[in-house]
Amino acid sequence: MPLIKNTKVGNLNKLVISLIIYFFFTQVTYSQTDNNFIGNNTDIKILDKISSKNELISLKNGNENIYKDLEIKVMKCTNSELDDNPEIKAYIQVRDLTKTDNDKVYVFNGWMFSSSPSIAPFDHPVYDIWLVDCY
Repeated sequence: MPLIKNTKVGNLNKLVISLIIYFFFTQVTYSQTDNNFIGNNTDIKILDKISSKNELISLKNGNENIYKDLEIKVMKCTNSELDDNPEIKAYIQVRDLTKTDNDKVYVFNGWMFSSSPSIAPFDHPVYDIWLVDCY
């Protein structure tokens, strides 16, 4: 009979230890996701390929901003500046105002990454846009 009690206590100890380990790892992963700072403003750089001039523009997230022939709207941006390898991401929608055939079609509609802009490139014959900062 004492052997059965020791087995039950051993199983209970395993359960308690596994619960402690589970809560520890969920708290560690939760605290790592808090490092992503969601910003209210986004800085982008726009290159005019014809004149070879670039301009740094600060945009308020959620507002439609007009730059020459483009309408740019940043929906959301995140900055993981506390990580070892910081990454800035933004969800951007760009419309070309010179195209009047359909105003619902976007030239670019997706996530843009500051560290690797070639993942989702902005393809336009006159302008080039890349993400600089989120704050």
